Amino acid sequence: MSDIELPTRSAAFEARLKKRYAAEKRFKAIGFGAVLFSVVILAFLLVTMTINGIGGFQRAELAVPIDMTEAGLSGNASTLAQDNAVQSLEMQGLPAVVEFYAEQSLGVEGAAQISDTAWREVADQIIADPDILREKKIFWLPAAPSLASGFDGEGQPEMKALASQLAAEGKLEKNFDAGFLSRSDATDPQAAGIWGALKGSALTMLVTLLLAFPIGVLAALYLEEFAPKNRWTDFIELSINNLAAVPSIIFGLLGLAVFLFLFPNLRSTPVIGGMTLALMTLPVIVISGRNAIKAVPPSIRDGALAIGASPVQVVFHHVLPLALPGILTGTIIGMARALGETAPLLMIGMRLFVSTPPDGFTSPATVLPMQIFLWSDEIDRGFVERTSAAIIVLLLFLLLMNGLAIYLRNKFEKKW
Repeated sequence: MSDIELPTRSAAFEARLKKRYAAEKRFKAIGFGAVLFSVVILAFLLVTMTINGIGGFQRAELAVPIDMTEAGLSGNASTLAQDNAVQSLEMQGLPAVVEFYAEQSLGVEGAAQISDTAWREVADQIIADPDILREKKIFWLPAAPSLASGFDGEGQPEMKALASQLAAEGKLEKNFDAGFLSRSDATDPQAAGIWGALKGSALTMLVTLLLAFPIGVLAALYLEEFAPKNRWTDFIELSINNLAAVPSIIFGLLGLAVFLFLFPNLRSTPVIGGMTLALMTLPVIVISGRNAIKAVPPSIRDGALAIGASPVQVVFHHVLPLALPGILTGTIIGMARALGETAPLLMIGMRLFVSTPPDGFTSPATVLPMQIFLWSDEIDRGFVERTSAAIIVLLLFLLLMNGLAIYLRNKFEKKW
């Protein structure tokens, strides 16, 4: 066999090959740079929110030792378990007792910088542990906003001096504020919390889920499995795809025009907010549901039909269980998007100062993104820190929802 001569590479070929390799290297470098830039921005956001949010989970507190044995207050576990326990302690003079011992410990100027609602926290501790009435205890009570600002190095010079003096005496500290997660909104950043907004968000999301999920799944099943292929179904599919890209405020206008017209007395309630967000989430669920149903192999349908199953049995006994992981993932991602929306809720009046948590689906309420929006408008530094802390809670909530989506997808995913 004669030797085969390989074609020689010309100079032009070598130049083109070198240029191609260089282009590939540049593309990889640009891709890596884009990923690195995204990671840096995300890290910067998380670090900034964490640094600013640490102060939001704390508050300035003043130490007030109170000798309850000399205060003359009475009560036991049975009487303090009643609904009017706080009012009973107030009638016995608990606010005056707190003020008296505050002046003894902090002086007149220092006592004047205790929050007006501090006695209520003393009452809550007494109700939780009636034995406090028979002992001497140091209560750490919230400071007034002006003293808290002075402790942070801001505000009036006299407040800075008073804060430095009390801090040097060990009577003013910043402590972890567990009540931030259990209180509702307030005009005082020291007394503000996110429980009301968090509960409002949970009720609103529950209404959204109960409406959007079954309607979206049934619509996806019908369009993909039962609907005839004609110009009307093509028009419906096009409309659903367009609705998924509509700005969220448009759904707010729709909720304002329809839901509040039908139910004018339910303005700024979780049921109206949930119905409005369900409209926005519905196209996302339908699209993700159809994609998940399409991913089920045709052999599953053919096999079920071959053994005598009806078309409805094929869909609900075989196709839907196999498509469920994708449907759930799309649903939770759509819910996570709805959780962070403020524009639709602004249109239906959920921009409210709500000082008490909602009692139910028809009670006035606000949601966590709206609470963040309201606090970001405040000029007090305390509200700036509370805003960052609320953002951290919202991000954790979103991470939990996305983690739940991943868990459900892996749990229900089936191999074939």
